[in-house]
Amino acid sequence: MASSLARLGAALPRARPRAAARVLPPGRWDAAALGASRRAALNVGRCQIHSDVKVAPTSDLKDGDNSSKNWRIKMLYDGDCPLCMREVNMLTERNRSYGAIKFVDISSKDYSPDDNQGLDYETVMGRIHAILSDGTVVTDVEAFRRLYEEVGLGWVYAVTKYEPVASIANAVYGVWAKYRMQITGRPPLEEIMASRKVAGECKDDKVCKM
Repeated sequence: MASSLARLGAALPRARPRAAARVLPPGRWDAAALGASRRAALNVGRCQIHSDVKVAPTSDLKDGDNSSKNWRIKMLYDGDCPLCMREVNMLTERNRSYGAIKFVDISSKDYSPDDNQGLDYETVMGRIHAILSDGTVVTDVEAFRRLYEEVGLGWVYAVTKYEPVASIANAVYGVWAKYRMQITGRPPLEEIMASRKVAGECKDDKVCKM
């Protein structure tokens, strides 16, 4: 029995001894492990960079402060007219994506005819005026058509290019322009002109010239 067990034990394969765990001396690093850790750190860094960087939205051309430098048409508008301002506000919002219109408030005390083809306050208060970048002055419905075309809304006034629609549209606008002061509840233009004249003659100490 013992001999049989001995022979059986000799026939069985012997288990190989396990290699002793590698102990690195202090101050030394396994090059492979160090390389793997560096690669992992770089990958994490790349992920953090891509996730942390915020891409700024594409900036639109803005003209909210009337500072368009590359304008193609200048709109002279009455900032004291409430109905007019609805349209101006709409065009201003559209113009943020185009930057084609420069808005000039003729009611401002800083309005200068010299900067606007010699158009004085009384003239531009009578009807809508626009000035193209080449100096051409356009009025009435044509002014609106040119302004709308510059902000992608040319189809609104496209039909007014043709007769007899053009004449009819201008006639309708003429009636509005003539009575817009009354319609909007404002004093006559003559009174506004007189008050502006007095305001222009007054000094800082509120003593007016006689």
